Amino acid sequence: MSDAAAKNILNIYETHACAFARLRARHLMEKGWLDKFTRLIGSNGSILDIGCGNGVPIAEHFIRHGYQLTGVDGASAMLERALQAFPEQRWVNLDMRQMALEETFDGLIAWDSFFHLTQDDQRQMFPIFARHSHPGRVLMFTSGTDNGIAMGEFEGEPLYHASLSPDEYRQRLAEIGFAVIDVMFEDPECGGHSVWLCQRA
Repeated sequence: MSDAAAKNILNIYETHACAFARLRARHLMEKGWLDKFTRLIGSNGSILDIGCGNGVPIAEHFIRHGYQLTGVDGASAMLERALQAFPEQRWVNLDMRQMALEETFDGLIAWDSFFHLTQDDQRQMFPIFARHSHPGRVLMFTSGTDNGIAMGEFEGEPLYHASLSPDEYRQRLAEIGFAVIDVMFEDPECGGHSVWLCQRA
């Protein structure tokens, strides 16, 4: 069941884009982490939002603070909403596992997106993160708390999540030259998210 659910992630967000937009909280509980992220980037710069969805509220937050945003998402129905709301930004309909934009960014964020990949696909993402960043730049992503697979549910469909162990995340980050600046598991001030904030040497 989990294998089928992993392959169905993009289809879920494609099919239920309207429901996601209706149910996604507009209250920015992530603000504390987003502020840490942008402090490391500086007062302006370019951000790659990986798995950006419909752009609300996270991409919206960056745009309103003057950052140049490129959003990547494999669900076109989600991305169409982002384009309608923020037409001056760049939106790319692409599976994150296929990213090869041939440019680097000051900040990369994969919030509530990267953890929908299988463990093997997550391992393959670290070189992709490296190719889209440059020295001194910042990466932030959410994960699970330990090695394993967890199943949720959205609009009656099984919703796949996976995580590597914290030690393996640290190893994979070190291999691409990123130091962990801050990490917190199940942050009670951020809806129980487990968050990694990293900077490239």
